[in-house]
Amino acid sequence: MNFTHDTLINWFAENRRDLPWRQQPTPYQVWLSEIILQQTRVSQGLDYYLRFIERWPTVIDLAAATEEEVLKMWQGLGYYSRARNLHHCAQQVVEQYDGQFPADFEKLKQLKGIGDYTAAAIASIAFNLPHAVVDGNVYRVLARLYDIGTPININESQNLFARLADELLNRERPGLHNQAMMEFGALHCTPKNPNCLHCPLQAQCLAFEHQTVMQRPVKLQKLKVTTRYFNYLVIRIKDKIYLRKRCSNDIWRNLYDFPCIESEKPMTIEEVIGSERFIQLFGNKPFTLAKTSPVFTHKLTHRTIIAQFIEIKLEEELLQIETKGLILTREKDLEHYPIPRLIDLYLNN
Repeated sequence: MNFTHDTLINWFAENRRDLPWRQQPTPYQVWLSEIILQQTRVSQGLDYYLRFIERWPTVIDLAAATEEEVLKMWQGLGYYSRARNLHHCAQQVVEQYDGQFPADFEKLKQLKGIGDYTAAAIASIAFNLPHAVVDGNVYRVLARLYDIGTPININESQNLFARLADELLNRERPGLHNQAMMEFGALHCTPKNPNCLHCPLQAQCLAFEHQTVMQRPVKLQKLKVTTRYFNYLVIRIKDKIYLRKRCSNDIWRNLYDFPCIESEKPMTIEEVIGSERFIQLFGNKPFTLAKTSPVFTHKLTHRTIIAQFIEIKLEEELLQIETKGLILTREKDLEHYPIPRLIDLYLNN
């Protein structure tokens, strides 16, 4: 392919967004921005990036934070394993490399939460090493440039796209090239309504020539989405409320929500109150059913959560044996706990 590096880089110079991690990119800034922007739009992730940088200006500062502080700062971004990996990785960099990210692609990949893409981004943008990035935007640009009909979300396609990205890489300015490729996919060669008529790469684009632009890239259908039913018990005693920390290897691990009775189908209030878990929790202790929330529908990648919140008032605390795994905290202190987006939506409804 007659691909001119200057064409892409000139487009980037004229159209690039002014983002804070691009001004004088350090390894820490590149890494932090890439982790935040995984599964997250720039418009949403920018504020989080700025808050992280303000709170923890260096990887050493971030490593010294508690996991709970990091999860709280991350709250609302979803995919919380990214936040846990972020914190673990910062601690690795401090412990293994004295707070300096290694200028080595393979060593970067050995750090928690860093795969080929993130390692290539750090290596090329921060250290100017010749490693090509392949993210969703780059997949789309390559699939159209080469008119590739192979689905991008199967294992066999990874080597193909990695090889093509490497062949196109500007080895003199790899960091600039990678940023230009990603930005071109984000702003110009977009999933819907790409600006093909005024595209600087039109002459090289086989999908444009073959009129298959909107059929590229090809994706296999997503995994089936499962539905889960959460019946939350919002238990209040005067100005206090019960929380539980999610410790199992499930969604929202190490975040806080309310005691929950999960069911395979929707439950009425009477069914919740008559359930074994409810009786185990309250025993014969008198309670007042304050109110029940509207039903919340919360969509995750492979799950849909259908939740209702049942508010219950007590005059005295539950016995410790009944509340194993729960904590009683003042409602005004809820802001200090990292909570899932669903709980935040309920509290602010």
